[in-house]
Amino acid sequence: MAVKDPTAVERANLLNMAKLSIKGLIESALSFGRTLDSDYPPLQQFFVVMEHCLKHGLKVRKSFLSYNKTIWGPLELVEKLYPEAEEIAASVRDLPGLKTPLGRARAWLRLALMQKKMADYLRCLIIQRDLLSEFYEYHALMMEEEGAVIVGLLVGLNVIDANLCVKGEDLDSQVGVIDFSMYLKNEDDIGGKERNVQIAAILDQKNYVEELNRQLNSTVSSLHTRVDSLEKSNTKLIEELAIAKNNIIKLQEENHQLRSENTLILMKTQHHLEVTKVDVEAELQTYRHSRQGLDEMYNEARRQLREESQLRQDIENELMVQVSMKHEIELAMKLLEKDIHEKQDTLIGLRQQLDEVKAINIEMYQKLQVSEDAMKEKNEIIGRLEDKTNQITATMKQLEQSDKDLLTQTRTIAMSFVKCASNEAQHQYKLVKDISF
Repeated sequence: MAVKDPTAVERANLLNMAKLSIKGLIESALSFGRTLDSDYPPLQQFFVVMEHCLKHGLKVRKSFLSYNKTIWGPLELVEKLYPEAEEIAASVRDLPGLKTPLGRARAWLRLALMQKKMADYLRCLIIQRDLLSEFYEYHALMMEEEGAVIVGLLVGLNVIDANLCVKGEDLDSQVGVIDFSMYLKNEDDIGGKERNVQIAAILDQKNYVEELNRQLNSTVSSLHTRVDSLEKSNTKLIEELAIAKNNIIKLQEENHQLRSENTLILMKTQHHLEVTKVDVEAELQTYRHSRQGLDEMYNEARRQLREESQLRQDIENELMVQVSMKHEIELAMKLLEKDIHEKQDTLIGLRQQLDEVKAINIEMYQKLQVSEDAMKEKNEIIGRLEDKTNQITATMKQLEQSDKDLLTQTRTIAMSFVKCASNEAQHQYKLVKDISF
């Protein structure tokens, strides 16, 4: 014969005991009136059986002084998985008479039964097997299929109304021993089977109504939550709309203020432009007058330069005529040419100075258009140009005087040369006449 796994046998026995306990509790509650208190024996045996089921395969945790094996650890985990269980856990922790974790676990089971949510809490727990593995061995009842079957059986306990007083009860020192005599069959129970069937049908209808009521309550709560969220979002939108309206009003005020400032700036700019235009026209008129005076001075210097050039040309022509004369005249003419070349260099320098005057005049014209400060500098330059023009005029007068003196000297030399030539001709004529005689 094959040897059976002892842990599997333990799980099967605990499952059968849970079935018997839950069935006996429901049947006795229906016959008793379905409102139970703490002293009811089948209810006490149910808690003992549930305690043994939760303890099966529980890992031993090493504490500071000793080894501890309690079911409060996995039950305390329920509040993290099921938010509605936070109230039970907080109530259990606040109970003054509980000192051990086992007592807290027993109080938790009683409060869950009174809330008719024990099946929901344990179903949430067995789904998270990765978290249960921290508290149970891999072969524990809560880690296998038997745990899911027990959770399904616990749904039937919702037909029971329990009124348990947990606060004054000594849950720390209770001894959990299963009384098997309560589950032995009795002949008196066979006669009430038909009545139990009718009661079971009524209980099924009650379970259906309670389940429907629970679903409706969850739907109503979800609708309330949705309404609250919509009201919050509506309030938020109203606040945002008010803020947006205030922002629009502020922006309109800022826009109006900016337009007023823009109009004021535009008026100031136009006034400044008009004043600047008047100043520019006055400066332009002044520049035109000064330019006219400079043009007249330039034309006068140019006319004098043309006269000097014409005079130089005449002197050159006369000198070219005198080149054909004798050696003395040639020597004199060479001296004259030398002087004329020197004067040409002087005239070239004068032309360069006139070109500089023209360049300075153009520069003055450009600078007078820029600003009033440049006009002052150009006035100074004009003064210097007037000085230079006066110097040029004096120099040209000196050159004219020197040319007149040179022409006078040349004419004197020519006259003396002609006189000498005529005297020599007369002398030769006399010699010829004497020879003829």
